[in-house]
Amino acid sequence: MRTHVYVDGYNLYFGCLKKTPHKWLNLHALCSALMPQNDIRAIRYFTAQVSGTPHDPDQPTRQQTYFRALRTLPQVSIHLGHFLTHEVSMPDAADWQRGRYTPRRVMKTEEKGSDVNIATHLLIDAFDDAFDVAVIVSNDSDLKEPISVVRNRFGKTIGILNPQAKVSRALQPLAHFIKPIRPGALANAQFPAVMQDATGQFHKPARW
Repeated sequence: MRTHVYVDGYNLYFGCLKKTPHKWLNLHALCSALMPQNDIRAIRYFTAQVSGTPHDPDQPTRQQTYFRALRTLPQVSIHLGHFLTHEVSMPDAADWQRGRYTPRRVMKTEEKGSDVNIATHLLIDAFDDAFDVAVIVSNDSDLKEPISVVRNRFGKTIGILNPQAKVSRALQPLAHFIKPIRPGALANAQFPAVMQDATGQFHKPARW
């Protein structure tokens, strides 16, 4: 079964990678282990470039090193949205629960574009008959409509590799199969600590 995998990088990271030692993740190794019978033709990885912060100025360097590792995999392509950071006023949580509104100024960061990019490529690939099976690595209910179209209009098989504890109620009825992404699978799908590409040798980030 010709298979394309669509990875919501933000959902994957916050669902099962943050605060773990498994961030140096080989996406092809993970998908192959979870779907050994599938012919994985393409893995599309959707994310946004991060910016350094006063608390973590090296974050962009680590991300670019990970992109470099992903680019050694011929099946993987990287599709970038962007992060939008701005100052907003939000209610204080404790006061809100007491029935009072106390505004606090906070910095809010949102990822923009990835869900639209996933939907776009998913639909284009289905229209081009590029796959028999579309596998979504996400639990984002915003993807319900494009997944529904791919299943019902194009007759494709839908799989979900779920990075979170529970499956979205919006997505669950659309999937022909659902598999959790467990820590053991992540641990067994890590890149080597030292890697080589056309530019030369590079290493897994020390903080990972």
